[in-house]
Amino acid sequence: MNQYVLSIYQPDGPVPEPEILDPMMRDLEALNAEMQAAGVWVFAAGMHPPETATVLKAQGDDVLVTDGPFTEGKEHLGGFTVIEVEDLDAALGWARRLAAVLKPLSIEVRPSQS
Repeated sequence: MNQYVLSIYQPDGPVPEPEILDPMMRDLEALNAEMQAAGVWVFAAGMHPPETATVLKAQGDDVLVTDGPFTEGKEHLGGFTVIEVEDLDAALGWARRLAAVLKPLSIEVRPSQS
């Protein structure tokens, strides 16, 4: 079995209105429950907004600490789900379902080096 990270990217800006967000979250909870029942769900987490980030970078003997996201952009990592499945095809199957639930957000699938 292999672990895959399904990264959820969302646009910068305010949280969607409840009439948009609530059905999406309901469907996401249902999909997470289905993944758990299938035995593929490892864990999932939502992220706070990018402006809450702190970035550390070693420079010589010092470590520079700055506020804000690592990169500026129009989208940011909003959350992720880690699954454990047989192969990439199985991971893509679950990612397709996640993309349908979170439409129009993008889902990136990457194997973990675990």
